[in-house]
Amino acid sequence: MRRVAIVGAGPAGMYAAEALSKSGRVDIDILDRLPVPCGLVRYGVAPDHVAIRSVRDTLDGILDLPGVSFLGNVEVGRDVSVEQLSRFYDAIVWCYGAPTDRSLGIDGENLAGSISATAFVNWYTGHPDADRSFDTLLTGPSTAAVIGVGNVAVDVARILVSPIHALRTTEMPDHVLAALEASTIKQVHVLGRRGPAHASFTTKELKELGEIEGVRVIVESRDLVRSDETVAALENDKVASRNFAVLEEWASRDWPHEPRSLWLHFYARPQRIRGDAAVAWLDVARTEVDAEGRARDTGQTWELATDLVIRSVGYRGEPMPGVPFDAARGIVPNTDGRVTDHGSVAPGQYTAGWIKRGPSGIIGTNKKDATATVAALLEDLDDLPVPAERGALPSHLSAIGIVTVNRDGWRRISREECARGVASGRDRVTIHDRVDLLTVSQ
Repeated sequence: MRRVAIVGAGPAGMYAAEALSKSGRVDIDILDRLPVPCGLVRYGVAPDHVAIRSVRDTLDGILDLPGVSFLGNVEVGRDVSVEQLSRFYDAIVWCYGAPTDRSLGIDGENLAGSISATAFVNWYTGHPDADRSFDTLLTGPSTAAVIGVGNVAVDVARILVSPIHALRTTEMPDHVLAALEASTIKQVHVLGRRGPAHASFTTKELKELGEIEGVRVIVESRDLVRSDETVAALENDKVASRNFAVLEEWASRDWPHEPRSLWLHFYARPQRIRGDAAVAWLDVARTEVDAEGRARDTGQTWELATDLVIRSVGYRGEPMPGVPFDAARGIVPNTDGRVTDHGSVAPGQYTAGWIKRGPSGIIGTNKKDATATVAALLEDLDDLPVPAERGALPSHLSAIGIVTVNRDGWRRISREECARGVASGRDRVTIHDRVDLLTVSQ
């Protein structure tokens, strides 16, 4: 039996393990720097989206497949080098995702009160590395601006304006619920630089914004003009057409007065964030979309008074020391999943998921992607050299004092989270502290 290391226990890594196990030709170790598996299913999907988060159960079942092992709390580059992994395994599959956010690239982006959606999502999902200063971030500000019109931006906006009783049934850690209950945010503005026909949120996610108790949704009629370019875009995209219909209905609805308001602004490009020591204003340029779908400034500008700016303009892959990286695209360069280094195939190295193709697609997209990469690996398997120290990773980690979390340790964490949930009338409460996670796992 050959031995394969998969670096990253998110959907791509787990689906790659599933496909490798089915081959019956390899043993698989799934490594992750966190003590728990499931990646963005656990730390990216909003806690109030119970159905989507239930994919965790499917991914968890992969750990029971023949030849599959989990090694959590193992960070490549810190606990083990890429060169060492190459001595321990016949092949490595890089599935570590796109963990950082893209910047807006505008003045004032680093002011206090300007944060990334990635960091905010980490906080409200209970990520071990979350910024706990967010515990007090929402107390004081009255207005927030969310930059971006994808599903993550919609999630962030929904969490900000949802009544606390709607969130108390979720897996959110208690400190997050306490912070949201104390929130003074009354208005949230969501801004997209192009028109509604080019927004990337799904219709289901969009509709949820109009169903939040105590929230009035405001869409400006000037953003819903059916120009020739808009009509052409809607004719070619059924999702965009459905989204546009939802927005038109909201714009014409006679909304009752509500304690909180959610504004959706299109053709709005942030130009600059202003404030003395913290965010106070957002300068916005009015745009139009040309025939190629590109946003260009019209010369008109407006100001938005806001206390908080949350940018949600996409994820980005980061380099790992010792692994080839395409900085321009933010991916590990590859051909059909085979890692390439300056155009040549790097023997025994493969990649899948966002770090292979960029941050695109839905959870299910990663299954097809990972399966294709595994097919390439299995095609090469018989010709790969046998590593010098196959199977030596556990002893290496033990020798340097790394506490690892295996499948049984993860299951202990999961059971404890469910027990804590029962104690508070919920299905589960996310354990957010790394030391607590490691203690429970042992």
